Amino acid sequence: MTGTTSASGLILPRYLREPAEKRTPVGFPNYRSTALRAPLRTPVDLPQRLTEVTGPVLGEDRVLPHDADLTLRNGGEAVGQRILVYGRVLDSDGRPVPDALVEVWQANASGRYRHVVDTFPGPLDPHFDGLGRVVTDSLGRYEFMTIKPGAYPWGNHHNAWRPAHIHFSLFGRAFTQRLVTQMYFPGDPLFGQDPIYQAIPDEARDRTVSRFSLERTQDNWALAFEWNIVLRGREQTPFETDDDGDVA
Repeated sequence: MTGTTSASGLILPRYLREPAEKRTPVGFPNYRSTALRAPLRTPVDLPQRLTEVTGPVLGEDRVLPHDADLTLRNGGEAVGQRILVYGRVLDSDGRPVPDALVEVWQANASGRYRHVVDTFPGPLDPHFDGLGRVVTDSLGRYEFMTIKPGAYPWGNHHNAWRPAHIHFSLFGRAFTQRLVTQMYFPGDPLFGQDPIYQAIPDEARDRTVSRFSLERTQDNWALAFEWNIVLRGREQTPFETDDDGDVA
């Protein structure tokens, strides 16, 4: 880790990047839409000044306990296999990252998002919106109760189906500190033909796959999957941004 001093005298941390071959590319030919989304020119770093690193502040009353239970919405219970998704947000040396806002979004049990552009004919669930959020505790722990998402077709190539996954967004101590990633489930048969998963360097793919936990599975209620998120370092979780871990 290195540091730079802003015009206001604030010392801003900067972290050394891994070599390019160890980072998930922002442009990947087999993932067709990256041709439209990947930058054509070298990104320009904008300086972070006092405003960017100190606000806005997430109020303690903004995230409520029921925000972490995606199975109860609009006065009813969601359809599908209940799952408990839990883990910790950690720094490179294993230290917990407290007070990080963790948000998730996902398809429902039929593989459909509640979004106007999703026309997949899987049925919508009136009691599932696929959105949740929680703030990590003093030990960096987070926990969601949700429904295991279904696979869905996405038109990238012939007979293309996305493996079941949950999107994660992490906000750090400032508005500009955001990372986005995806969590997968163990043993998914669609890994081999999914270019998003395949774009991740070989040695890092397992870091995006959760671990089934019989110990945390709730009897007669919900299966449990553990997934720890590491922000930087040798065991860093692959993220969808071209950033190398800014949450902490």
